[in-house]
Amino acid sequence: MMIHPATVHFAIVLPVVASVFGIVYLINREELFSKISTILILFTALAMAGVWYSGSIAGPEIYDFLSEAGQNTLVQHKELGLYLAISMGLVALLKIIGCKVKKFFLEAIAIIALIVITLATFVQGNMGGELVYNHGTPFKSFIIMDTLHETAEAVNEEEEDSAKVELYQEALEDIELIHEEVEIYYGNQAE
Repeated sequence: MMIHPATVHFAIVLPVVASVFGIVYLINREELFSKISTILILFTALAMAGVWYSGSIAGPEIYDFLSEAGQNTLVQHKELGLYLAISMGLVALLKIIGCKVKKFFLEAIAIIALIVITLATFVQGNMGGELVYNHGTPFKSFIIMDTLHETAEAVNEEEEDSAKVELYQEALEDIELIHEEVEIYYGNQAE
């Protein structure tokens, strides 16, 4: 079972919370809010790195279940996730340095960059939702349809009824295997 769907929400919520505290710090310049926003930005960077890692493990597991358009979206999703994780790490580093040396300008740049990254995270979340709801609901449907179309073509080429029945039985067995594989993937059935 994948942990990416369970962890991805941290990479969406933490930047928003860190942005709120960062904006409050930009407005009132209190040291407490500087420290809180710095800690939150650090946790955000760690969460984004972890979520990217869990996604890089999950991606290959679902790749074959997706249509070609879904596969392209998955590759783009992975790339954007990597860019977000790296940029968030750099923002965290800049914010930590700014907080330690008490340079408001550095912290302000980090917070503005954080807000931009937060907006990009919403794009990333939308792309992930598109993968799940447009290209993968359920993941097995694409493979099932592909199996049925291939079987229908093969049946049209056969003349004997027994051969046609055998082709359909093989297709049903394939579909059952696909179903079992996806159920295991979702954690609904023991391996």
